[in-house]
Amino acid sequence: MVRFVSRTRFAWREPGSRSATGYDPPVTQNPARTPAAHAAPLVPAASAPVAAPGGSGVEVQRTIPAAVARRFLVLRHLLAPPRALPAGEQSVMDVVARLGSLQFDPLEIAGRNHDLVLQARIAGYRREITDALLYERRLLFEAYNKGLSILPTAELPLYRLTWDHARVRHDGAAFGEHAPLVEELLARIRRDGRLSSTDIESRAAIDWYWRPTNPVRAILEALAEAGILAIARRDGNRRIYDLAERLFPVDLLAERPSVREQARHRLLSRYRANGLLGAAGQAELWIGTGRAAPDPARPDLPTRTELRAELLADGSLTAVSVEGLRGPRLIVASDLAWLRRAFEEVAAGAPPGGAAPAVSFLAPLDPFCWDRDLLRGLFGFDYVWEVYVPQSKRRWGYYVLPILFGDRLVGRIEPRFDRGARAVRVLGTWWEAGFDPLAAEGFLPAFAAALDAYRAFGRATRVTFPRDRASRALAGAVARAG
Repeated sequence: MVRFVSRTRFAWREPGSRSATGYDPPVTQNPARTPAAHAAPLVPAASAPVAAPGGSGVEVQRTIPAAVARRFLVLRHLLAPPRALPAGEQSVMDVVARLGSLQFDPLEIAGRNHDLVLQARIAGYRREITDALLYERRLLFEAYNKGLSILPTAELPLYRLTWDHARVRHDGAAFGEHAPLVEELLARIRRDGRLSSTDIESRAAIDWYWRPTNPVRAILEALAEAGILAIARRDGNRRIYDLAERLFPVDLLAERPSVREQARHRLLSRYRANGLLGAAGQAELWIGTGRAAPDPARPDLPTRTELRAELLADGSLTAVSVEGLRGPRLIVASDLAWLRRAFEEVAAGAPPGGAAPAVSFLAPLDPFCWDRDLLRGLFGFDYVWEVYVPQSKRRWGYYVLPILFGDRLVGRIEPRFDRGARAVRVLGTWWEAGFDPLAAEGFLPAFAAALDAYRAFGRATRVTFPRDRASRALAGAVARAG
């Protein structure tokens, strides 16, 4: 029997309000609860709306200094200070409520992407907490948003569009071409229960996406993409499937929001996740949100341009101009209290979140890092995830994580888990021009604390550094500071 939360829609909410699921948002950094938050206007407003530079046609209501924009991002991302949420399911749900979705990537070089996102925000985080929410309690589920993502199950109807599109696509191709196999797999699951591709003898490979694949694996994947099956659990990277109707309440599966409502929710989810996206940007930011211009083949689909205009018109988004950045940036309504707090902290010369600057290691696909242009323009940080870059062309390393110190991106670290030795191997560190980790005030103890939290997350007993002179000096300084 599957235990499941009430199907009341998992609503995104203002800081300080109570969720429909019974999970409360974090209270440790709630800007709406500070007396000063209500004492001053939100931000200095322009005397009249002005058109944003760059020809976007979006009217900008406010101008934000770069220092305030940086502070705003770390505050609303629950990274000021990092690891401020207590361990437990509620904190995972709080982070998902804030960010909307977490990208799932199976690589475990330094930890799975979504686990790294959560580890940066939750003290004592363990992967088993999220696995239980996904595969036992089913408050979360896997589906496609910006790539394969972890989403709140109560929002499942708002992501049906991906299932429906995949069903049409596969009905006209894979399901027709391999109809006997489709029936065989579904009959076996109905009769015997959960099934993995390794439970059935492999067959002659078929063309599938980027490479030839075992047809059993391909058809199971297609059935899950179409919402007929769903992932019941994972055994490492092996997916075990069951009928979606066995995993989720029937009435939730039957709910059918309009195409426009689903498309609007998905577009808004991108702004919820990052916090300061623009009206354009690199194509990968908008995967799955439809086209910017009308699609003659799909006149029923609203464009991103018209949906964004609706979100601005009804106040769900507010357009701002950020010092040093080209074009408007859009802030979701529920984040305006965090923007107010950012103004107040910077004006008062206070540290991020009112605490001594701390260090966190950011996941490559952390929503904070999605917009590479934003990182360059606002933080002066050029981040490239080089996992798909040939080794000879890499500037840094295979799986490198940005290092956040307070509200500055100060460097990069490449950690690896050596599970056999129960060790974290730091393969390299790289520092931004002008930043000296040995001399920066408060950095070494903060870096030592971040390394220790990361070590505990991976259940390692020690951390090792390379043997070059600079790395030995850093390792010694960290040992003394820790």
